Amino acid sequence: MCVNDQEAHESAPALTEEQRITLTRRGALRAATVAAAAGAVGAAGGLAAASPASAGGRGGTSHGRVPRDQISVQLYTLRDQLAADLPGTLRALADIGYTRVEHAGFVGRTAAQFKAALDAVGLRATSGHVGIPQPFDAASWQAALADARLLRQRYIVHPFFGVGANGVIRDSATYRAFARDLNKAGALAKKAGLRFGYHNHHFEFFRLDGGTTTGWDILTGETDPDLVHLEVDLFWVTRGAHDPVDVIRANRGRIKQFHVKDLGDSGSFADVGDGLIDFARIFQHGREAGIDEYIVERDDAGTSPRTPAQAIDTARVGYNYLANLRF
Repeated sequence: MCVNDQEAHESAPALTEEQRITLTRRGALRAATVAAAAGAVGAAGGLAAASPASAGGRGGTSHGRVPRDQISVQLYTLRDQLAADLPGTLRALADIGYTRVEHAGFVGRTAAQFKAALDAVGLRATSGHVGIPQPFDAASWQAALADARLLRQRYIVHPFFGVGANGVIRDSATYRAFARDLNKAGALAKKAGLRFGYHNHHFEFFRLDGGTTTGWDILTGETDPDLVHLEVDLFWVTRGAHDPVDVIRANRGRIKQFHVKDLGDSGSFADVGDGLIDFARIFQHGREAGIDEYIVERDDAGTSPRTPAQAIDTARVGYNYLANLRF
């Protein structure tokens, strides 16, 4: 989820020619791998259901797959369609094959009403995006945790940081203060039986104070891994000029969730599998990461020039890509 996706996208650095060539080369290799796997599956007469034992893979191994019951979708992708038709949109997601979702608010309902709508079509919100109060307020955060428990969530994730009243945050003191608040939020979440995570954009990868330290360095180095896990958005890591595999290797066992979002040739968003990101290469390191959820997302899926209904197409494309991917 991006709280302000337009601002985030406009402030992202343009892809360099080297990045574009590297990503395109990886994409070509990925396409060949997927095509070969699809041919083998077709010859066998259909797709077998993925098993958890085969998920994630290890660096250098092959024949991994994404378990279908670990595929989720960030409902921010479908925000306009949900606002127009909550029951119908949730039913469409269930019909695609989703069993879990990550919410981005309750679409004008109470938590109980939203849960009832999910229950009616057999979906569960295993995760949700909820910003921690700033300045931090324990009572307000406890109320958010109570909603998460009502929905039977496993995860509650802070969705956005890195922009203040004066634009992109470039000072380390602000990041360090925020890291302390993340630890506080994580401690309360743990007491409530929930796992608390942080979702990145590209802002975190800017260097701070004119030096070499980044916001990401501070957030990963000064938060307690036992209290704050990482929900790594693969699009925004790439737009932040970092390799997701390097991010995994630096945070082994701490990355419980991926936002699976693709990067178009222009540097904008694309449906999963239609862009430049080599997901197969990344997912080979899933076990090393500690991954539990693969969450489909596209920030502009239902906004002009696309229509809200096209967000359902994005959700379908993403689910089918992940269900059929072999790595």
